[in-house]
Amino acid sequence: MSDALVIIPTYNEKENIEVIIKATFSQKKKFHILVVDDNSPDGTAKLVEKLILEFPNRLFLEKRLGKHGLGTAYIHGFKWAIAKKYDYIIEMDADFSHNPKDLIRLYNACKKEGGAVSVGSRYVNNKVNVVNWDIKRLLLSYFASKYVRLITSIPLFDTTAGFVCWKREVLETIQLDKIKFIGYAFQIEMKFKAWKHGFDIREVSVVFTDRALGTSKMSGNIVSEALFGVIKMRLKGLPR
Repeated sequence: MSDALVIIPTYNEKENIEVIIKATFSQKKKFHILVVDDNSPDGTAKLVEKLILEFPNRLFLEKRLGKHGLGTAYIHGFKWAIAKKYDYIIEMDADFSHNPKDLIRLYNACKKEGGAVSVGSRYVNNKVNVVNWDIKRLLLSYFASKYVRLITSIPLFDTTAGFVCWKREVLETIQLDKIKFIGYAFQIEMKFKAWKHGFDIREVSVVFTDRALGTSKMSGNIVSEALFGVIKMRLKGLPR
């Protein structure tokens, strides 16, 4: 039994899923993986089912009936992880934008260094560590994080990061059923709530590399949700 679970949400990730799973299992730390698949028409879940035979009791799959958004996929995974009593739960993309080699650094920031949440940050101290993004997307992401920091006062450089390690206590404290956002703003809301509850959030500098295979799930609606959602969060204070 491992004390750490990596949650990988998927939708049409057949080009990446086998490689990212094997790269995660090749790390020195023994992680478990839960794939939460939103009924991918490309057969992503079938590939995972085959890999479960190769990695029994380390690789798990939850299949959902439709495409319901990143936030709900993670909440599904968080609840699964809490029920299974994992102590550390890590969010990671399937497309190698998050490097599996950094998993141990996020884990250690919580396990050994006392953090309740550790964030794989692209913008620690305003340094930009992003590879292969076009300038428009880079500026959007960078200034979105600055905007969130300005509006909410949360003391983080990369508020929109999706490479995050949570201690189980944090996820048990945050009322997951009351999370309002499902897209880009989901990452912001989770960190904001953890901060409002007084949990220690650490930023770990990582290099973010844009996907080489598959299709990005970013959309205008997701960005709009983030921009207007943070104003609502600030005004309402997101009651606990």
